[in-house]
Amino acid sequence: MELHESVTHKNGRQRKPVLSTDDMRNQEAKSSDMDTEEEESLLWTEENNTKTRKGIKEELGSVLLLLFLYILQGIPLGLAGSIPLIMQSKNVSYKDQAYFSFVFWPFSLKLLWAPLVDAIYFQKFGRRKSWMVPTQYLLGIFMLYLSVTVESLLESDEHKGPDVITLTAVFFLLAFLAATQDIAVDGWALTMLSRENVGYASTCNSVGQTAGYFLGNVLFLALESADFCNKYLRFEPQDKGIVTLSDFLFFWGIVFLVSTTLVAILKKENSQQQLKKKYREETQGVMETYKLLFSIVKMPTVFTFCSLLLTAKMGFSAADAVTGLKLVEAGVPKAQLALLAVPMVPLQILLPLIISKYTAGPRPLDVFYKAFPFRLLIGLEYALLVWWTPSVKQEEGFPVYYYAVVLMSYALHQVALYSMYVATMAFHAKVSDPVIGGTYMTLLNTVTNLGGNWPSTLALWLVDPLTSKECQGAAGLTCGSPEDAGLCLKEGGTCVTVLDGYYVESVVCVVIGLIWWLLLGKRLRRLQEESPQAWHCKSSK
Repeated sequence: MELHESVTHKNGRQRKPVLSTDDMRNQEAKSSDMDTEEEESLLWTEENNTKTRKGIKEELGSVLLLLFLYILQGIPLGLAGSIPLIMQSKNVSYKDQAYFSFVFWPFSLKLLWAPLVDAIYFQKFGRRKSWMVPTQYLLGIFMLYLSVTVESLLESDEHKGPDVITLTAVFFLLAFLAATQDIAVDGWALTMLSRENVGYASTCNSVGQTAGYFLGNVLFLALESADFCNKYLRFEPQDKGIVTLSDFLFFWGIVFLVSTTLVAILKKENSQQQLKKKYREETQGVMETYKLLFSIVKMPTVFTFCSLLLTAKMGFSAADAVTGLKLVEAGVPKAQLALLAVPMVPLQILLPLIISKYTAGPRPLDVFYKAFPFRLLIGLEYALLVWWTPSVKQEEGFPVYYYAVVLMSYALHQVALYSMYVATMAFHAKVSDPVIGGTYMTLLNTVTNLGGNWPSTLALWLVDPLTSKECQGAAGLTCGSPEDAGLCLKEGGTCVTVLDGYYVESVVCVVIGLIWWLLLGKRLRRLQEESPQAWHCKSSK
């Protein structure tokens, strides 16, 4: 079950535009300048004269290194995605879950400090290694620190729950470092590989982040679950899983430190070939980049589009952010929920390929518009699934047909989600000014991701205030606060949920989503009719 939009193209696993496409578009735009074109021609001719065209086998080591770096990037993201499930099994409040959801924001905000990463570096050490090496060292150090303290931070008893504030701060820092490493590795990919092989960078990005998230989330939750290990991996049952969170963090902390040291020593960034390409890697100054971003946002069409992107996902927030936690609360094992992502991998690979056939034309947002109400209805179906779950629970767990229903619901959700995602990315590529394609696309992607994060945080925050409970068995007492609930239990009463805020949110979100679709959806579609000049930034010409 999808827990947070960062898990696929959201946030989490925050996806970026294809790197090779941006690089080629920027080169095509630069070709209008004859002096630059002549310089590139001379450099490229010299390179061809001294070295034959490279095949992928000659750069297999660089491709594997990129893949490994992206896998490392996905590990802390996967771990961050597993913590809400662990906390939910310890009965933390949804307000605490809302606090922790800020952990997923750095990948949606990295554009704010990306120009600094691109402009400030040590020339002798390497432009990208200047940031990648220290960030990965810090990731390893913080993982080692967490391996010692995380169990105490997650401990809970009748008087005190997990230390959510500290957990949020530490994992937010991990996500921030991973996002910074992502900026550096994305830039390095363009110069680490030759021109004819640079297209493999986006494949390494997609496969690596997905694999890293799988290791840090699905594999960890499975191996950490005593029930899963006893059922599938052991002959004699034990009280704990094969690995603990501390063990997992310690192992990957060591991997980060050792691998970063090897990369820092053995992988040279400033090779002769890369120096020849230096002019292609030159970027604008920090202030110029920020001014350019501001000038893009001020354009009427872009401002309207960004406003729509920031509000479009309000209708999906309850389904995307709360459903998985509610299923865990209802008794569904978190390891089983995580494993549902495994059969979805082939679907997630095929869906973009299939959907892209319908978004390749001049009106990609038509697909977005048509998938919108379908995804809203799936949100209501999710609410029915949560309501149905307690009634099918058995002493030995949940029947197979229940997981089949959950899997089918998840698959339908993925179809709607990817339809909207691919349509949005296609429109971004269609309207981005070719002269500043990379910056333009990154800005639009950032706004898209942020439009999914803030409604999810708000949805988690509002679950508890919208929930109504009463104390049964103890006259005159209520369950309006944790203190009141504790007093009710002390007096022999029981707190019973009269109205679950999740169901209230589910209905309200669908209503908001329908209103958005009817009033603003057509406005979004009309943006496709704007001329290309309406999207071009004057300062880029």
